[in-house]
Amino acid sequence: MTDAAEADPAATPGPAPLPHRPSGARTRVLWLAKGLGRGGAEQLLVNCARHLDRDRYEVEVAYVLPWKDALVPALEEAGIRVHCLGGAHGTPGRADPRWPLRLRRLAAERRYRLVHTHMPVPAVAARLLLRGPGLRGVRLVHTEHNMWERYRTATRWANAATYRRNDAVIAVSRAVAETVSPRAHRLGDRLTVVHHGPDLSGAPTGPHARASARALLGVPGDAVVVGSVGNLTAKKDQRTLLEAHARLRRTHPGTVLVLVGSGPLEGELRGRAAALGLTDGAVVFAGSRSDVPALLPGLDVFALSSRQEGLPVALMEAMASGLPAVVTRVGGMPEVLDDGDQGLLVPPADPDALCRALARLVGDDGLRARMGAAARERSRSFDVAGAQRAVEAVYEQVLGAGRR
Repeated sequence: MTDAAEADPAATPGPAPLPHRPSGARTRVLWLAKGLGRGGAEQLLVNCARHLDRDRYEVEVAYVLPWKDALVPALEEAGIRVHCLGGAHGTPGRADPRWPLRLRRLAAERRYRLVHTHMPVPAVAARLLLRGPGLRGVRLVHTEHNMWERYRTATRWANAATYRRNDAVIAVSRAVAETVSPRAHRLGDRLTVVHHGPDLSGAPTGPHARASARALLGVPGDAVVVGSVGNLTAKKDQRTLLEAHARLRRTHPGTVLVLVGSGPLEGELRGRAAALGLTDGAVVFAGSRSDVPALLPGLDVFALSSRQEGLPVALMEAMASGLPAVVTRVGGMPEVLDDGDQGLLVPPADPDALCRALARLVGDDGLRARMGAAARERSRSFDVAGAQRAVEAVYEQVLGAGRR
């Protein structure tokens, strides 16, 4: 059951400093996120929860934005206790501004030995407040999911000003790690890169799965379908993908574009699609979906037109499904997709280059098959269980240092 934090966050006398963990006892850990809506960073929490070493760790999750709760059921199904800090679970509107004090009270009451933060705003609150009576000995680990330049100026400043309170930092790609200012962290070997991966166990495959996916999406069985998965935001830049698709249909008129996701730019993107003449099924806005692995077999080519990325789970899911991809050369995507092998890399914000790359794959069944097979082979290195073991190794290093 999802736990909303107590309404009265006033400070109360906390428990004594955290004791050392007895041999064989589980370590209680809190994963802290801004929200639990459908997004790559949030999905990683679900994936990691399914592969948690439950003999060693008792993990709980807390989040700030009550209306960003789409993944709460999946976490609860995985046996994770979930706390909403910003108000009653599912409440629309703004989060209760007292959530940082609720975080402090929760940490004192639940006596976490380690707090693992996943977005900069709650991370800053944890670094500032998880100290003092009742909280001595709490260790802090932070995962960087995004390039630092993506953050707003105030967020970037607050993140940098408190960064040295981290006992360790995990970056989802080398590209993300390189954007962390050395002046902010001075972590040395405490900055670790961990490539996570998708969890597609049980995902459907084969001709029946393809037919079923196309029926769910409402696209013709004989069309070449380009698909993209991501929130409809400026960062993901689906506008450039629409522009490229309009150009592509001049030479490949039967091609269909599927956009899976929702977000603040949906109305604008629908308007742009209409203005480009992308009507009569040329574009499918599929909305936010919980069944993305079941939809991927219905695609022929995967595409991401992002201006910024850390390392998108959506790309790794597509590769694991055997899809060739056309993606922008940003963030960590070139770390997992080799240009010309598993797909094609293009510059961001360049609809002509994106169109040319898509046309190569749309017009060549053999090339799609070869690159799709290479993508599936490459995806064998995307080991979500191994990634969770790497994260837990960081925990052990941090907790061990705290005991010395």
